Amino acid sequence: MTSRGWLFMWLLLFSALIPPGTRAETLTRLEEREFGKMPDGTPVQQFTLHNAKGMLVRVMSYGAILNEVEIPDRNGAVTNVVLGANSLARYLSGSQTSAPVIGRVANRIAGARFDLEGVEYKLEANEGPNTLHGGRKNYGSVVWQAQGLPAGEHTAAVRFTYFSKDGEQAFPGNLTVSVTYTVNDDNQMRLDYEARTDKTTLINLTSHAYYNLAGAGNVAGHELWLTADHYTVTDSQLIPTGEIASVTGTPLDFTSPALIGARASQLKLGFYDNNFVIKGGGTSLALAARVRDPQSGRIMEMSTTEPGVQFYTGNPRGFCLETQHYADSIHHPNFPSTVLKPGETFKSTTIFAFSAK
Repeated sequence: MTSRGWLFMWLLLFSALIPPGTRAETLTRLEEREFGKMPDGTPVQQFTLHNAKGMLVRVMSYGAILNEVEIPDRNGAVTNVVLGANSLARYLSGSQTSAPVIGRVANRIAGARFDLEGVEYKLEANEGPNTLHGGRKNYGSVVWQAQGLPAGEHTAAVRFTYFSKDGEQAFPGNLTVSVTYTVNDDNQMRLDYEARTDKTTLINLTSHAYYNLAGAGNVAGHELWLTADHYTVTDSQLIPTGEIASVTGTPLDFTSPALIGARASQLKLGFYDNNFVIKGGGTSLALAARVRDPQSGRIMEMSTTEPGVQFYTGNPRGFCLETQHYADSIHHPNFPSTVLKPGETFKSTTIFAFSAK
């Protein structure tokens, strides 16, 4: 046999010894399909991101919405841990809780107005006299431009970009905003946000995803730990007063792991809708939260560059951990600023890491 023949035989033998599922050619990391059409005929694309450990993430161009995150439990059983729907029609009808990217300004702005560089801007009042999530039509209800990115050796990614015109939602400035979803072989889902403007404006982006690590049922039995020993105090309309208070001795104390439902009845709302101040947040990537479902053994750890996280449990089937700047920051000089100026680039990163034991 020639030397080339021996080499070929050794290559075949080596290939056969590689365990199934680890060969690069057997794993399609990124798939794209049409998920449906908007009423005006605009197509909506859905992207499926795979990793080598069986994790699957689906996202779509409408609202840059996170449709699914499928991960295994301690026994290897895989289920979707994000509340979503299997048709565009259900998202458009509002009958299904969704996980969109919210902007231009997530959370609340008091009085549906703000002053910026000597100009008063009046917004849509869609929650009493206040603005919530920028108004009824925000970035979660528009179609973004989508681009599947080249797969890496251990990653799959897709980028969504939206051009928000000057005056949209009554905010100043032409804003170009993007969010990139990346899945890697460490069972991490990373969200990278970026934005630029041509006029001084406000920016506060977040993913409004509802998670249930059991896949179904009530999340009251999930265990939560937060690296936050302070929170922003709010009034009866959930507008911050400007005070930053300690969580010690309150139902908001998750500095030691506690069940989500253990103290919710002590809250005026009967559920959580509170902004927590992340210890070490706002400067570099910092661990902010850990959630564990005792039944399935699934664990979600969240790290972020944001200074705060809004914890919301108004839907008993899911919980939200919305990394963001504090609500109504424009009216509170002691809060981290949400002002973005021309020539600056807004950047933010949040990572959700999944495991089971």
